[in-house]
Amino acid sequence: MKVIDTVLNVLWLLLCGIWMALGYFLAGIVCCIFIITIPFGIASFRIAGYVLWPFGRTTVERPDAGAPSCVGNVIWLVFAGWWLVLAHIATAIALAVTIIGIPFAWANLKLIPISLMPLGREVVSTDEKFGGR
Repeated sequence: MKVIDTVLNVLWLLLCGIWMALGYFLAGIVCCIFIITIPFGIASFRIAGYVLWPFGRTTVERPDAGAPSCVGNVIWLVFAGWWLVLAHIATAIALAVTIIGIPFAWANLKLIPISLMPLGREVVSTDEKFGGR
């Protein structure tokens, strides 16, 4: 399964991963300019790594996330989340034009929830989510 994940990740990286990760990285830099928005920048950098190499990994809710994460997600949604969602949708449409790009377009659409509400979530290996091996 790891070989398949690697092949999918390399194709993803070439087709859209670099550009989407750059978008998150840019959002992280903008958020880190202001001291108060550094947590948003850190979340954006974390998602950039996930978007760069997504297959074989997933996101799960952090058990210690509470009301501050919820409030932060609303702020994130207003200032950065919807821009990133638009980028995911545009990339998915471009990928869906080709037959080989359809699965990657679908994967791109699956990344929209994490781009809308990244706080209170962490990226883990799919093995960890289901109890490891």
